[in-house]
Amino acid sequence: MKQRWWIGWGAIALSVPGLALAVAPVAGQSALAGYSLRVTSADDGPVQPDEGLTLREAIELANGSLTPEELSQAERAFVQPLPSGQGSRISFDLPAGQTTIALVDLLPEIVAPELVIDGTTQAGFDAEAGLDPKFPPAPVVSLTVAEGSEVARGLTIAADGVTVRGLSFYGFRTSDRATQTTPPANIFISALAPPVDASPLSPVLDLFRLNESEAAPRGVVIEQNWLGLPPDGEFPAVPSAFGVSVFNAVETTIRNNRIQNHDGSAIITGFRAEGLLVSENAIIGNGLAGMPDAIRLEGAIAASAITDNLICANDGSGIYLFKPEGSTQISGNAIQYNGRRFERTAVYLMGSDHQLSDNFIGYQPGPGVTVTAYPLSHRNQIRGNRYAGLDGLSIDLNTQGNTGVQDFQQGDGPNPPRNSHHRRRETGNAAINAPQFDSYSFVSGAAQVTLTGTADPGTEVDLYRVADAGLPFAPLGEPLGTVTASPEGTFSASLALPPGTRVSAIASDPQWGTSEPAAVAAVLAADGTLPDLPNGPAELPNCAPPVPPPAPVEPPPPLEPLRLEIPRNIHFALDRSNISAESARVLDQIAAALLEYPFLTVELHGHTDPRASAAYNLALSERRALAARDYLIRRGVPPERMRIVPFGLTQRRSQGNTRLDFARDRRVEFIFTDLRGLEIIFVNQEADLQLE
Repeated sequence: MKQRWWIGWGAIALSVPGLALAVAPVAGQSALAGYSLRVTSADDGPVQPDEGLTLREAIELANGSLTPEELSQAERAFVQPLPSGQGSRISFDLPAGQTTIALVDLLPEIVAPELVIDGTTQAGFDAEAGLDPKFPPAPVVSLTVAEGSEVARGLTIAADGVTVRGLSFYGFRTSDRATQTTPPANIFISALAPPVDASPLSPVLDLFRLNESEAAPRGVVIEQNWLGLPPDGEFPAVPSAFGVSVFNAVETTIRNNRIQNHDGSAIITGFRAEGLLVSENAIIGNGLAGMPDAIRLEGAIAASAITDNLICANDGSGIYLFKPEGSTQISGNAIQYNGRRFERTAVYLMGSDHQLSDNFIGYQPGPGVTVTAYPLSHRNQIRGNRYAGLDGLSIDLNTQGNTGVQDFQQGDGPNPPRNSHHRRRETGNAAINAPQFDSYSFVSGAAQVTLTGTADPGTEVDLYRVADAGLPFAPLGEPLGTVTASPEGTFSASLALPPGTRVSAIASDPQWGTSEPAAVAAVLAADGTLPDLPNGPAELPNCAPPVPPPAPVEPPPPLEPLRLEIPRNIHFALDRSNISAESARVLDQIAAALLEYPFLTVELHGHTDPRASAAYNLALSERRALAARDYLIRRGVPPERMRIVPFGLTQRRSQGNTRLDFARDRRVEFIFTDLRGLEIIFVNQEADLQLE
């Protein structure tokens, strides 16, 4: 992969041979001419006079590193001057059927302030096709990588006020190597992008002016793009590594994008991302083979916000904050069906003064929100959220200095009441006590039930209705109201709740933050019985874009018992995790059944034979389950309906030691769940056994 570096916008050269860098002019001091640039050729390669204007040539014209006089007469027709101070505009007028721009090398780093690259200008773009801002209309123009090439970044932005709109990006990645310094990504934003690879010829770190906040690009907007998937919506043949990398920029806005199918995170920050706004995006199915968390914020993130996004079916946490400097606001998001590969908390908070409000957090193989025990993480307000379907607490405050890997990923469970002032320093949110009800049950009166309990004096106690059936803790389903604990630490609330209702509570203090939830209490009927309340309809895993409301139809007939024969296992060769042709035929049957019956979900259990260490076999079983999962994704099965569970050698198919026994052990089993609760017939098959 070739990379070019230029320094000193215009003329200053580095002493390192063959190395130069380009620097964006300071805002308000740009002497760049502004152009209206019409891209008419999808070709890529060296800049040269010909019949069509390429995207590479358009960026060089906007950057001032190419002049119209260096173009052919035919190309000059696609370049029109704009009044000074407006920046340049790049539009697209590509021939029909030639709207994929396959790059052979990195595009020039964008150093032109206020440049707008607008894919919605291409003929065929249907601006009316979007029903939800989180799912913008399908782009027509796509940027990807030419076959046989390796390009780390789709666009590299180093200037203020740049807007990228209405484009598709996919295929930007590098092969694994030990010297990478910054992540490959569809869009990389930084004042002078550090190199992808470190080498003795790399510029010194000081050159990138990371400590000069005024040098960071300000006000970059990424909107209405499809990041990680082509315009046809299919899984790309080569996924991108990361979606958007905000390495060193301020006040970046990422809104109304569909960000999907990346090996790593959809959005990741590095050194500086103060004022970052991530709003109304659909962030789905990322982290498939690398950093598993959908949004991962590190570095300086003060005054950032993550609002009104759909964060669904990603392999790790929905939002993960790691050693951030500054606080963020997280509100109005639907964070659901994440943790598809790792059993992690839905939202992981490190640091202080974060605000989580009005989110739905659900269907997670871990807690809803975890606050770290170290470093000090205080005053995090976690209120007004709704939770469902968790394998952990709605809010889990790590305690007693627990900082193991599992604590960072899954929390450490309910805390004992605070019994020492030292607990303030070793527990998330300073060990604020969870409320405690005076009883596990309260008898309802004629119209209301009075709930009483204790909490830290002066805290605000939010009461919740609990929807799930867990005991003694269950997800906080619906906020019911707030009362303030007295100076003596007691609270009381009279509510109109039907017998059978189950309740919990959390306590918040501006000085310390929000607590873990109280153990569940039940509302009894006047005669002391606990009636069963009807359950709500089953929630189907779904990250799909909205569809137009259907026309009225006749009520469907009663459901018939489902008698479906599905293979439930595939097999592997010794020490291998690739899918054989025979196993592919079995997976095709499974994919067809999953696509035909959207109420089926499946766990993929990976297994091995016993002829290696437990640790080696555990990793091998995960690779096998991932290979099967990735195959099904490529056949169109939504990732939110699948979950990876590796077992290694712990659950053999048989206890024998013959070649046949070992072949049967080397498998992935598919554990289906029918969310309608009907019966399915599953078939163990051995057509793909590989005796070795």
